[in-house]
Amino acid sequence: MEAIKFLIETVFDLFLMVILLRFWLQTAKADFYNPLSQFVVKASSFAVNPLRKIIPGFAGLDIASLLLAILIAVTKVSVLMLLFNGIWQAPSVIKFSFVTLIDNAFFLLYAVLIIRAILSWLSQGYNPMEAVFHQLTEPMLHPIRKVIPPLGGFDLSFIVLFIALQFLQKLIMSFLFI
Repeated sequence: MEAIKFLIETVFDLFLMVILLRFWLQTAKADFYNPLSQFVVKASSFAVNPLRKIIPGFAGLDIASLLLAILIAVTKVSVLMLLFNGIWQAPSVIKFSFVTLIDNAFFLLYAVLIIRAILSWLSQGYNPMEAVFHQLTEPMLHPIRKVIPPLGGFDLSFIVLFIALQFLQKLIMSFLFI
């Protein structure tokens, strides 16, 4: 049963991260002609486009993608709860759905930051993948660089952002589990 649980969690989490990445790309106004952006759009449009006909964007935010992410989290928690506990409890579903959504959002953020850091060390010219990761992360890193400039060629903004994000994640989780 653990293998089935793992498979269900993985499938839901991967799709949830694609939807969250789509929302993030649109919020950051990233280049949608980039190969990564094209992959995300093609992998998620079958689910997002029908919702867009019903739910329009608001203030530059793709509300349909955000709602779909919430629905995926609720579905994941509901499926796991019914399969492995045999009962469905609305308060638990709501609580664990938000935990799932927040965990996946932070995991995606950490992964993009790590990939960007690695690409910045290895890249020797223009790289379209690095460009989109730059568009996603630079709004968070730039304010930190204003306070802590690169020291001796080392950019500490990634470390400061990681620590701040981990603090924020722990703070949010502590409020959810009061």
